[in-house]
Amino acid sequence: MLTGNGRVNVTPHLGASTDEAQEKAGVAVARSVRLALAGELVPDAVNVAGGAIDEYVKPGLPLTEKLGQIFAGLAAAPVATLDVEVHGELSEYNVEVLKLAALKGLFTQVVSDPVSYVNAPLLAEQRNVEVRFSSDTAAESFRNVITLRGVTEDGTRVSVSGTLTGPKQVEKVVEINGYELELPISDHLIVFSYTDRPGIVATYGGLLGEAGVNIAGLQIARDEKKGTALSVLSVDGEVPSELIDRLGEAIGAEMLRAIDLVVD
Repeated sequence: MLTGNGRVNVTPHLGASTDEAQEKAGVAVARSVRLALAGELVPDAVNVAGGAIDEYVKPGLPLTEKLGQIFAGLAAAPVATLDVEVHGELSEYNVEVLKLAALKGLFTQVVSDPVSYVNAPLLAEQRNVEVRFSSDTAAESFRNVITLRGVTEDGTRVSVSGTLTGPKQVEKVVEINGYELELPISDHLIVFSYTDRPGIVATYGGLLGEAGVNIAGLQIARDEKKGTALSVLSVDGEVPSELIDRLGEAIGAEMLRAIDLVVD
């Protein structure tokens, strides 16, 4: 298009006009489609509030999704508020996308329809879940810690924290409801709190063993002031609800949850 000046030619945008650029654009589109079909985050999607994600932040996405699922499993009632907190070196980057990951994990355990980074915020809005996000550089025991903290509609407070450790970036849960622990996250977890006293491990270990349930990992955290303890077990498969009920009765559990993560 010629302008009135006569010396300036204005043309439409000619992005990806060469063969090489066309190939690069096609590969980028194919990668984004593959991510979308797998239910993963597509950073360049126009309807995703995320934007470009730093390579240092990406490993935190699946971790935060799993923490969201664990949070949902711990909550015995609908969630009223959810705080997503990022502590440590991660806070130096743009990490608001972790809020989307937390919501995706939370609602994966709540609704039967597919949950994505796009519709997770809408699901929270429809259910009147107040969602807040914060980040800071303070992290005492680990380089980075991601915490999900909230309150259910019946007033119960729930929290879970996780981190990535070592060269292999092992996903670990490091806190549940104020109890500090360190256990690799597995697909099947049993979490319960009870009055701290001798014989509890033998009791639940015996019941699980009799039922043929193998304990792959175990962590016990104690609150000496309250005289309570929290056990977190990773097991090889789903545990029948009847057995969970028997476990709760045998140890006099104050809280007991069997949490089975949904793996894409």
